[in-house]
Amino acid sequence: MKFAQDIIIKPLITEKSMDMIADKKYAFKVATDATKPEIAHAVEELFGVKVAAVNTINMNGKPKRVRYAEGKTAKWKKAIVTLSADSKTIEFFEGMN
Repeated sequence: MKFAQDIIIKPLITEKSMDMIADKKYAFKVATDATKPEIAHAVEELFGVKVAAVNTINMNGKPKRVRYAEGKTAKWKKAIVTLSADSKTIEFFEGMN
């Protein structure tokens, strides 16, 4: 069994994710093997909110180069969590706007 802290790695703080907060949508970096029901349960457990939907995106690594060495950044998974209309907001994101 996975713990909620192992599924939700960190919140994503970008301009686009801050604009989505008005629609009760929040973006998180999640574990690559996490499923949508696991992500929904983890967000409900950690923040005490009701989740209406979860959309996930697998982000590929970007090519990077340092002098002569070439490589890629790591692949990761992004989750956009939509809260239900009667749910409270996540307090962590309140002071970010």
